[in-house]
Amino acid sequence: MTESKYQDRQNLEILCWPELMQKFQPVVELVMVSSTNLSRQLRAELFTMASIAGGCQHCQAHGGYSLHLMGVDPERIRDIWTFEQSAEFAEAEKAALRLARDGALVPNMVTPGHFADLRQHFSDRQIVEMLAVISLAGWYNRWNNSIATVTDQESVDWAEANLKTVGWELDKHAGAVSEQRRKHPRSTDPNRIEY
Repeated sequence: MTESKYQDRQNLEILCWPELMQKFQPVVELVMVSSTNLSRQLRAELFTMASIAGGCQHCQAHGGYSLHLMGVDPERIRDIWTFEQSAEFAEAEKAALRLARDGALVPNMVTPGHFADLRQHFSDRQIVEMLAVISLAGWYNRWNNSIATVTDQESVDWAEANLKTVGWELDKHAGAVSEQRRKHPRSTDPNRIEY
């Protein structure tokens, strides 16, 4: 496969292994949707930050669009790219976003200092939940970036209108009409999980 000539990449999507999806979906729901000690918004922001650091434009678009569906202001979503300089995020949120950014890098750049900063604001259980989000993002980032998953048009349209100024580009995740996945009723189902 070359970047411009992906062939039958839809045959490599995670959905093509139903048994894996059956086991994996409850983990996704537990980490991203169920009631935990972290807000769904912070979890989606961490997922998006990990996807920025991981370089997956597909997951960046889905993370940003998911935040939009939650009602998060587009300026705050864009500020995830430059969170260190942003007044949108409290110090606790910045510590969490640093963990997501540095935990998603290869090689991993998390140090004991990250946990010292986090423990000023969060419990150990909350930190474990953050690590679960970052790890889940890593799974999705590697899968979707490896096969250049075609991003659904709904997420693309939102990202192109709202994330271009921070450098987001669809790049290899654009697809031919024949590769487009059917639209999902995500805008009417705020609990829909798709990264």
